Amino acid sequence: MSMAALPHEILSSVCALAYEASLSNDVSLDPLFTPLTETTPTALPSSYPPSSWSETTTRKTLASLCLVNRAWYHASKPYLWRHIEIRQPRSWLAFVEQVGGSDPAEHQLEATAERLVISRAASLASRAAVAGGSFEESAELLERSIHQQLLCHTVPHDSVPAELLTPPASREPSPARLRAKSPVRWRFLRAVSDAVQSLEPDVYVPTPDDPQPGRHVHHLDFNHFRTIGMRRSGEEAVRSRFVTAERLERVLKEMPHLGSFGATEYMDGALNKSVLRELLLRGKALAFRGQGSVRGRQQQDITLQTDEEMDEEMERLKDCKGLEALDLCGCVSSVFVQGLDEIVKEYLADEVAEDGSTTPSEVTIPSIKRLGMRGVTSVPAGILTTFVLAFTGLTHLDLSGTRCSPELLAALADSATVQLKSFAVARCPRLTSESIADFLIEGLPARTITQLSLYGDGTFITPLTEMDLARIVKQAPCFQSGEMEYLDLSSCPVTPAILEAFVPHPVLRSLGLSHIGSLPLGEVAKFILTTAPNVEILTLVNTSPELAIHIAPRQVPLSLHTLLIRPLATAPFHFSLTGSSAPKPPPTRLRVVELTVGVLNALGAGGEAWKIVKSKGGRGWYVDAASGWENGSLRRDLPPKHPMRVELERLAASNGNVSSAVGWHARKMEVLSGQGMLGREDGLYGAVSFAYQG
Repeated sequence: MSMAALPHEILSSVCALAYEASLSNDVSLDPLFTPLTETTPTALPSSYPPSSWSETTTRKTLASLCLVNRAWYHASKPYLWRHIEIRQPRSWLAFVEQVGGSDPAEHQLEATAERLVISRAASLASRAAVAGGSFEESAELLERSIHQQLLCHTVPHDSVPAELLTPPASREPSPARLRAKSPVRWRFLRAVSDAVQSLEPDVYVPTPDDPQPGRHVHHLDFNHFRTIGMRRSGEEAVRSRFVTAERLERVLKEMPHLGSFGATEYMDGALNKSVLRELLLRGKALAFRGQGSVRGRQQQDITLQTDEEMDEEMERLKDCKGLEALDLCGCVSSVFVQGLDEIVKEYLADEVAEDGSTTPSEVTIPSIKRLGMRGVTSVPAGILTTFVLAFTGLTHLDLSGTRCSPELLAALADSATVQLKSFAVARCPRLTSESIADFLIEGLPARTITQLSLYGDGTFITPLTEMDLARIVKQAPCFQSGEMEYLDLSSCPVTPAILEAFVPHPVLRSLGLSHIGSLPLGEVAKFILTTAPNVEILTLVNTSPELAIHIAPRQVPLSLHTLLIRPLATAPFHFSLTGSSAPKPPPTRLRVVELTVGVLNALGAGGEAWKIVKSKGGRGWYVDAASGWENGSLRRDLPPKHPMRVELERLAASNGNVSSAVGWHARKMEVLSGQGMLGREDGLYGAVSFAYQG
């Protein structure tokens, strides 16, 4: 059997495997190293060969499959459109043109597209009836019945005029003429299918094909989008914006299966009330007060409302899939803040009656599991609290750099439906020591946390006191479980006594202990050796008196190697005359240490295989280039010609001239794919994760 004769299901499965090759559940802590020749993904914890294909490789593969023949085109097209990253302004305009069309008010094109869908459905039904043994007269009668039923009952009278319900044209129209913009488009397609099945239930008729590519999009983000370097004046940038609210809302309406959305500060001016409503009020599980502009109506579940009680807009939103991940990192514009304020007050806030009584809001958004609010500094604490509490199914929550208040943590602690896996409250100046301790110790959602960031620095020191930190270590379920994978206690009052109170953490991989000037380096080494031997990444920025560069700059390299690297990352001395016994590995997995720029400069070119790798911003790491994950195991003896070691040495020689994805121990939570604080990102998100000091 030739490839052209294979059924569509097999071709679609091949394309699905090509798409899934870019997805990896095994998190690599190293930057993505692309081999010179593409290899099969290993599906193991591996930095080289990579555990997954790059997004570029997957996209090129699917694009090549589209060019084989028409069958491969239809099989690979849904996966080629599934993951969309907006990078350039012109590519955004082309995307809007392709998905949303140039003019949403072209009623003639709407009617043409709907007429073609009806005619094709009726024709398919008649052909299926003939193939099933019916007479040609019965098939023609069935086709006319479908036309009549759609005309009289199901099709809205204002979207398909009667004079347009005629047989299809003799030639197939161009794809551009199939872009229907009707707000009831999804109801229309369902009506066509229902009409066919109601008249001939025993005849299989394929679902009417919707030519709009927006239905294939599951992921949309603006992580790489920026307008810098386009040589536009300030007036042009204000008057001629690329990402406008109208364009964004138009394409979102054409994406009923959108599951994740990422925004940045370069386009947050388009996040007005209409766009936020389009993103948030999706899915059948949403509960709301009814028509949003009318307050005081009885609250009801959207799934219990009939078609007559809801307007067309809310019915379309009900038929769409609810978002699972929303990243609003760095969104601070006044348009966004005002739009979020209106959404909260109109749909999510408690209702205050004329007599002053308050009715608690029953509006929830359970579909969103992962929410990133890092750097959203302009949203008031009250609005932020109401907004976050509306998400009742969260597993990932990043509130770093926001106006998060103790009231938010107290209310979140009482939630019985939120089960957090990754949680970050770094650099939140309004939080108190007691509120953080009470949430981690008594909060129901905090019991399942495996990735926690309490990061603080010299600008925003953590509010935790030594007593509350000791309580957290000794009583918090997430600490007592020993299942922590990522932990950042930078600027917390960590003492040797607190380190001794830790239970063993065998799965801890990334540990942050920066900005703790009084913590001895020997105590840190003792903690890793006895309590967390599998830590691979350690941050010691402005930590330990032994690393005080301004006191003894020449003593710093010796102290670092003597007290930390040699006892933790160096294999014990081994000697054998026969060579029958293998050398023992190092006692721990430590291979990356983050240090200040002054300490890194004092280290010079490094020692042995240890090299200095600098980020695109102000961070830097001391990295063991001879260590890395390969095919599921951590090797500490990579040869000099090994591709991964060569790549790490190349990064060291770049002296900071690297991409934003290069770095270790992320400061930003990865929420779009669900990898949390151990995830890797590039673009603007990568700069926040690995380049910026804060």
